[in-house]
Amino acid sequence: MSAPQRNWRSRLASGLAMALAATVLVLVFGLYSRPDFMLQMANELWSCF
Repeated sequence: MSAPQRNWRSRLASGLAMALAATVLVLVFGLYSRPDFMLQMANELWSCF
């Protein structure tokens, strides 16, 4: 495999990883903006113990 081919694959993988991380961060922020949902999840988690 030549160096340029490896370079664009590496850049593509890095770009996809950053896009995935950004999507996860936006989704988590969306959940934190709904306190009723977070309270319900916390109550369900603590009911397991």
